Amino acid sequence: MLALSACSAAMDESARSPLPEGITAVLVQLRSDVAARQAQVEVHNAGDTSIRIGDVTVADPRLDGVASRVLDRESTLGPGGTVDFRIQLPEMACDVTEGTPSVRLTFVGQGADEVREGALPDALDVLGPMHERECRAQALAEAADVSIVSFTPSESGSPADLTLEIAPTGEDSARIVGVHDTNLLTFAGTQPVGYPIDIAVASGDTETTIVHLPLVPLRCDPHAVQEDKRGTVFTFDVEVEGEPGTVEIAAVEDVRGRILTWVANWCGFGPG
Repeated sequence: MLALSACSAAMDESARSPLPEGITAVLVQLRSDVAARQAQVEVHNAGDTSIRIGDVTVADPRLDGVASRVLDRESTLGPGGTVDFRIQLPEMACDVTEGTPSVRLTFVGQGADEVREGALPDALDVLGPMHERECRAQALAEAADVSIVSFTPSESGSPADLTLEIAPTGEDSARIVGVHDTNLLTFAGTQPVGYPIDIAVASGDTETTIVHLPLVPLRCDPHAVQEDKRGTVFTFDVEVEGEPGTVEIAAVEDVRGRILTWVANWCGFGPG
């Protein structure tokens, strides 16, 4: 059996112990996790005895709060077993630029539970790029509210209309340079680096700009629509206070559903 001491789950910070020998954890994120701002803690039991894990939390200075397990339940890991624990990520702490994630696991015992903690390798480099991207989006929001406001489908062979609204706040400056293809969608007349927009807003601007993006499917295989995870998440090139970078803007669920239905109809395998 793992040598777990009989202490309370509400133990003092100083009483927490490192992860038991043979128990390792790593942070991963699947494509299906991205839209919901979730990730997974992959825990492996290299020991020869089953263990039970309850609460799972992840801390990092770049997170504005603690990431917690989505499901409130206990899970068993047999010898050699691996379990992915889904966690909900909080907002980013944009006044912090660096950090290292750590994990706390609650091991469920017959008498009392024990909290163990350790470093959490970010194997897929999830948090760094996410922090940079979301903090840039926060900075962009200080200059303008950029959002997908509507979608108008089209007949097969013609581009649909994806409508983008750029509403300045009047506070800061920014430029929306262009938008990239997704894995499912592209733009009529697109350039190799995406569709150019080149709309600038400056301090004091208040007039909203509407941009009509001519949307066409990038691919027409049915499974691409049926298994879509990221096809309606658009990556925009922006400059905020002169600093270039990218932000992601996702279509809301209603617009996403209409786009996927349109792709199926446009490509000839939809219900009509």
